[in-house]
Amino acid sequence: MAIQFKIIDHVALITLDAQASNNALSLGDLSSLRKTLCACQDDEQVRVIVLTGAGDRAFCSGASHKDLLLSASGFVAATLKSRETEAEEGGASRLFDLSDLDVWKPMIAAINGACLGGGLELALQCDLRMAATDATFGLPEVCDATIPAAGGVQYLLRAVPAAHAMKMALTGDPVSAQQALDMGLIIEQLPRQQLLSAALSLAERIAANGPLAVQSIKRLALQTAHLAPRDFVNQAHLHWGLLRDSGDHAEGRMAQAEQRPPKYTGT
Repeated sequence: MAIQFKIIDHVALITLDAQASNNALSLGDLSSLRKTLCACQDDEQVRVIVLTGAGDRAFCSGASHKDLLLSASGFVAATLKSRETEAEEGGASRLFDLSDLDVWKPMIAAINGACLGGGLELALQCDLRMAATDATFGLPEVCDATIPAAGGVQYLLRAVPAAHAMKMALTGDPVSAQQALDMGLIIEQLPRQQLLSAALSLAERIAANGPLAVQSIKRLALQTAHLAPRDFVNQAHLHWGLLRDSGDHAEGRMAQAEQRPPKYTGT
């Protein structure tokens, strides 16, 4: 299977492992990835998700074209069907869009090589991105007379200044890890041999915090960014009130008073 999965303490490590195709994902791989992410969201043991690629060449180079076919029912008809049915008929593009999965647990992309096309669209849907010093990033679709189908341009515009995003999208040219760091696409670049351990260390730091509060922060960040201040403050206050009466909040205050590390349970 191209989707490898294991849990380390409270961190789920998902590895894209299709090295023969530079970790390009088939329909089956994408379906498996989506099911794994859903399972992580529902598993109370998992508090943070780290996504990386196997090998030393690529994080993910998009969709594998070996088993992709044009939908027999045509684009419009396929789009009006469920993503799963469309995928069964050969349509993969919507499977790269993870927004329907409601994964509120933080996702960290540990980008170990080429991160192109659908691979970059996956990375852009992660909350934090770290990369090896020799990683590259790009949306090359325009060079093939098409566009990123899972929101790549829009996600990129939200992640980096518009001029950088538009240059990448309009030229299809890749950028280096240093360029990605300079424009804010990634938070850190490291030697390849240090990348995964650094990503897991960051994940563990996040996982040590109250899990319900962490998920609330992500949910508010994604669902209220478009709102006016009056509305997003109302939503923040609602979440604050929900967390105020949680067992974890009581534990956090008690731990602070007793000068010890808190032991959160997600309740």
